[in-house]
Amino acid sequence: MTPIKLVILGANGQVGYELQRSLLPLGEVIALDRIQGDLIQLDKLKQTLLNLKPNVIINAAAYTAVDKAEEEQDLAMLINGKAPGVITDAAKQLDALLIHYSTDYVFDGTKTTPYTGDDIPNLINVYGKTKLAGEKAIKEINCDYLILRTTWAYAARGNNFLKAMLRLAKEREELNIVADQFGTPTWARNIADATAHIIATAQKERKESEFDSGLYHLSASGKATWHSFATAKLNNLLQQA
Repeated sequence: MTPIKLVILGANGQVGYELQRSLLPLGEVIALDRIQGDLIQLDKLKQTLLNLKPNVIINAAAYTAVDKAEEEQDLAMLINGKAPGVITDAAKQLDALLIHYSTDYVFDGTKTTPYTGDDIPNLINVYGKTKLAGEKAIKEINCDYLILRTTWAYAARGNNFLKAMLRLAKEREELNIVADQFGTPTWARNIADATAHIIATAQKERKESEFDSGLYHLSASGKATWHSFATAKLNNLLQQA
């Protein structure tokens, strides 16, 4: 495959960090952090992308403070809802492929079987509302895009449930963790590796005029509660000690 130029937005996040390794076999990787690729300064962001002229843009940046979004609705909407439209517009001008990560928070979580891309979103918080707005902005502008919804991402870096539990376990003798919420913990490295494969396939399809934009769910298999997930990880640490 001909080497390509790939730009990562959100390079210091959980998935963004792993993408820098996973995407290297595909071509030149340019990783932009929140300062270099600021999703608040939209005009500057678009010009940065147009100047770099990538073949692929991967938007791994987002406002991810779910609870805080209730208080910072305008900021969350700017980053999650409006910025994806600006990024998509730049991708369309460049004839670039856009990879955008969304979330399971567009659903209310009441379904008893796994959600599919055909399920109708049912929003229960501001965070989910802003992420769905971003999805809609991408679809309306309609460059070559793939929206990847993922869930319960965790990694050795960044802010996530696993790191919080490991930190609290060092500070407290007892932890109280909810056991009535089910989900699929998904390692950020697996998301990044899958993304690299998806991009390679998409670029081949685009070259052969066989590519179709779309929305897909990307997660690990199985399920767990927050309690069982934390227990398993803490037990692993104890066994290694």
